[in-house]
Amino acid sequence: MTGTPNTDLVFVPFGGVGEIGMNLALYGYGPPRARKWLMVDCGLGFPGSELPGIDVVYPDIAFVEKIAKDVVAICITHAHEDHIGALVTLWPKLKCRVYATPFAAGLLEVKRLNEPGAPSIDIRPVHAGAVLDLDPFTVEYVAVAHSIPEANALAITTPLGRVVHTGDWKIDPEPGVGNRIDEARLRALGEEGVDVLICDSTNILREGDSFSESDVARVLQPLIAEASGRVVVTTFASNVARLRAIAEAAQACGRTVVVAGRAMDRVVQVARDCGYLDGLPGFHSPEMLPNLQRDKTVVIATGSQGEPRAAMMRASQNDHPSIKLGPGDRVIFSSRAIPGNAREVHRVINNLCNLGVEVITDHDHLVHCSGHPRRGEVAQMYEWVRPKSAVPVHGEAHHLTQHVAFAKSRGVEHALSARDGDMVQLLPGPPTIVNRLPHGRLLKDGDVVLSEEDGTVRERNKLAFAGVVSVALAVDKKGDLVGDPDVVFAGVPKKGKFGEDMGEVIDEALFATFDGLPRARRRDPDTVSTAIERSLRGAIYSVWGKKPIVHVMVVSA
Repeated sequence: MTGTPNTDLVFVPFGGVGEIGMNLALYGYGPPRARKWLMVDCGLGFPGSELPGIDVVYPDIAFVEKIAKDVVAICITHAHEDHIGALVTLWPKLKCRVYATPFAAGLLEVKRLNEPGAPSIDIRPVHAGAVLDLDPFTVEYVAVAHSIPEANALAITTPLGRVVHTGDWKIDPEPGVGNRIDEARLRALGEEGVDVLICDSTNILREGDSFSESDVARVLQPLIAEASGRVVVTTFASNVARLRAIAEAAQACGRTVVVAGRAMDRVVQVARDCGYLDGLPGFHSPEMLPNLQRDKTVVIATGSQGEPRAAMMRASQNDHPSIKLGPGDRVIFSSRAIPGNAREVHRVINNLCNLGVEVITDHDHLVHCSGHPRRGEVAQMYEWVRPKSAVPVHGEAHHLTQHVAFAKSRGVEHALSARDGDMVQLLPGPPTIVNRLPHGRLLKDGDVVLSEEDGTVRERNKLAFAGVVSVALAVDKKGDLVGDPDVVFAGVPKKGKFGEDMGEVIDEALFATFDGLPRARRRDPDTVSTAIERSLRGAIYSVWGKKPIVHVMVVSA
C-alpha cells in the first residue's frame, strides 16, 4: 500500500499513555495541513488526593475541537468508563458519528438519561466483524475477551498501511459472558500484514497468563454456598460475567440476589436488555433485605474501590439503610484495588473486621482475575499479528518502557514509548515522534467542568494545608472603624505553639495594623485590606509556623 507524497499516518494519544485511564486517541491520515482524523474512545479518569472535590477527570480536547470538522467518526472499543465516560460531556464539542456495540450504546444511553440536559448522541450500532468505510480509514471490529461484554480491537487500514489497536483485552478460553478473542482473524491479519500494533500494557509487568473468569466462578460458588450468614460480594459493576457467576452460584444454593448501587442497577438493566442475564431470576433491591433470611441472600454491591458514598463503604460504617452486617456474615472482595485506591479499600475492610464480619479478598482465594493480558498473552498477540512496529499504550511510564523492551525481545523491529500529547508518525517509516500537541485534563467539579489551569483546586489544596481566615470590617468617611470587625477562621488551630489564643492573636494584629495606618490611608479599602492580610499572615505564622489564606473585606460606611 502506498500513499500520496507528503501523506503520513499519525497517532496522537490525549489520555491513557503514561497513565492508566482517561483513554482517548486520534489517528490522522493525509498531508499535515489536510489530515482526516479518526478518534478511538473517549474515556474519563478518576482523581487522586491531589484533586480535592473533583469528581472525575476528562482529557482536554482543545486540539480536537480545532479539527472537529475533519474528524470522520469516534470508534468505541468497549464500554468501560475509562473508554466511554467522557463522551456525554465532550461529544457536543465534536458532534460526529459514534460507533459502538449494543452494550456500550446501551450504557451510554442510560448514562445520558441520568444526566439532565445531556445531548442525544449520534450513535451507530456495530458488532464484532463489522467493517466500516470511514474514508480514508477502513475500520474492522475484531472481537477480544475482556472484563466487560463486547470488547473489540480495531484493525485500521489506510492507503499507507494497517494498524491494529487492541483496546483492552485478554485471552480467556471461557469468558463466561461475551466473546472469546478472535484468534483466527488476528492470525489472518498477521498474514495479510500489520505495520503497527498499538497494544495494552496494563499487566506487562506480570509473567504468565491471566486467570479465566471461569476459574473465578468455580471458586466463588463454594464460598457462597458454605457461608452461614449473609453474603455480600463487591465487584466492578461493569463485569457482567462476574455478576452472572455470582447470581448462578446464589441460585445453586437457594439464595436470592439483591443488587445495591446505582452503577450496578444501570449495568444490570443494559445486560438484561442485551440478553446476558437470560435464564436468571430477577434481582431485588436492598429495601427487600429486612424481609429476607440472612442465610438465603447474596448482595452484589458497588464500592469495591472504597468509594465514599458507595454501598460497601456505607455498610462497613453501619450507615446503609438496608445492608446491616455483623458476626456470621461474609464479604467477598471480587476485585483488586486500582492503584491509588488501596487506602480507601483497606479502610472498608478494617471497618468490616471491626463489625465482626469475615472478609475474603484475592489474597485468600482466586475471587478476582484481571481483564488485561499478562506477558504470556502479549507474546501470543505478537506471534499472531507479527507487527513490524509497536507503540505500547494503556500504561504508566514503567509499563510502557517494559513493553518496548518486551516487544523487541519478540522480534519487533521498531518499538516506541510515547506519552500523552506526542504526535507519532506511524507510517511511512518506523514510528517517530514528530510533534508535541497541547494536552492535559479537564476537571469535573459538581456540574462545572474546569480547566487544569483554573485556580480552584490549587486554592483548595492551600486551604487543606493551612486553613483560611476571613475578616469583614466597615470604615467610615473619617477613617474610623464602625462597630467591631467580624472574624471567622477555619482549619486554623485555636491555640499557638506556646498556648496563645488564636482569636486574640488575630485581633491584636488586626487592630494594631489598622490603628498604625495614617487616617488618610484608612479611607482606601484596598490599602486597609492588603495591610491587614499581610499582618495577619505574619502574626499567625509567628505562633503556628504556617501561613493561612487570609481574606479581608473592607466596606465603606
